[in-house]
Formats: sequence, C-alpha cells, structure tokens
Amino acid sequence: MTMPILPKHHPSDERLLDYATGAAAEPMALVIATHLALCARCRHEMHHLDQLGGVLLDDAPQETMSAGCLDRLFARIELPHPPIEIEEPAPMPAINRDIPQPLRHYLDRPLSDMPWRKRGAISELELLPEVSNHATRLLWIRSGAAAPRHTHEGSELTLVLKGSFWDGHGHYGCGDIAEADSDVDHRPIAGDDEDCLCLTVTDAPLKLTSPIGRLINPFLKI
Repeated sequence: MTMPILPKHHPSDERLLDYATGAAAEPMALVIATHLALCARCRHEMHHLDQLGGVLLDDAPQETMSAGCLDRLFARIELPHPPIEIEEPAPMPAINRDIPQPLRHYLDRPLSDMPWRKRGAISELELLPEVSNHATRLLWIRSGAAAPRHTHEGSELTLVLKGSFWDGHGHYGCGDIAEADSDVDHRPIAGDDEDCLCLTVTDAPLKLTSPIGRLINPFLKI
C-alpha cells in the first residue's frame, strides 16, 4: 500500500493568492500547480480562495447593460453555425507516471532520455526556455551531494519531487516547497538515502557566496 504524501512545507499565502488570481508567471504557477497535485491541504486552501473570489465577484458593483443587449446576445446564440470538426488529440504516451501533473505535461519523453546537462554530482534540465526573466529547471542531485552555497538577487521556489534535501534552514521531502530570497544564504545537500529530484524556478540570478563562488558570479546568468 502506497503511503500518502504529507508535505510539511507549503507555499506562502501570497504565492497561493497569485496562483488563484492568475497573477503568477507560468514558471511559478507550474511549481504551485505541481505542489497542489501532491498536497491535499493546499488544494483545500485553494478551494477557499476560489470561494472567496466568487463572493468578491458577487459583491462587486453591477455594470449597467445597454438596451437590447440580451436580445442581441440571444439572437447570436440562435444563429445557425456550421458544424465544427474536432480533431481528437493524440494520446499522451505512458511515460513519467511517477511525475505529477501538470509537470508531466512539459516532458515529452522519459526523464532518462531528456537532454540533461551534468555538472559534477548535479544534473540539470532546462524547462520553459522561452519564458524571459525566469529560469525553470529540474535538478537531479546525487544522494549526499551538495549544491554550491548561494543566495539570491530575486526569489526562488523549489519543489521536491523525489528524495529530500537539507539546506541549514529546514529539511524538505517529497511534496515540500522551499522558498528563498536575498535574505537566505544556503547550501542544499541531498539526503543520503536516495537521489533528490527537484523542480526549481528563479526570477533573478543566483549569487554564489563561497570564496571561489564570488569569483564566478560575474559570469553567471539566471
């Protein structure tokens, strides 16, 4: 019997509200949506936010409709329309079934066949390269390995999909979200029991904070 995933670290209320209102950029929304697929608690919170949005719409000032507006609308609805041919979508391949939706939608082949870029004990896969001002990556960190110590010029959202990591500020397991900004200086280290797979999004360049890292910073991009 598969044990349910019970995340302990969740998105901030501000992140959930941005997602609920559609204000979140696609990369950030992808992280939140994938977390929601794993977290019953946050799905419950989103339900309340949706209800609140409905109440606010009900209380909003009513706009005056022009004379005959409904008659014109119903006339358009009743006009005959030619039949629309709907092309059946191609069936999705049965791959990456252990990856929650909607992230799975962005993967067109098995993870092992994706174009990973290896950097020592960390492999990196870029997603959503067309979205400017954001870097969206899958990171595969070998068990026990550490990422470089760094802080952030902007914000970072990291969702654990497999395994776990510790960064000096908290321990994050499957389904957990870690938020970081310029106030956080950390060095994520994957757990010793298994490799750690994460989805991470940044909206500004990282700043390495080790002595050697500071020399590399001028050459870093988002």
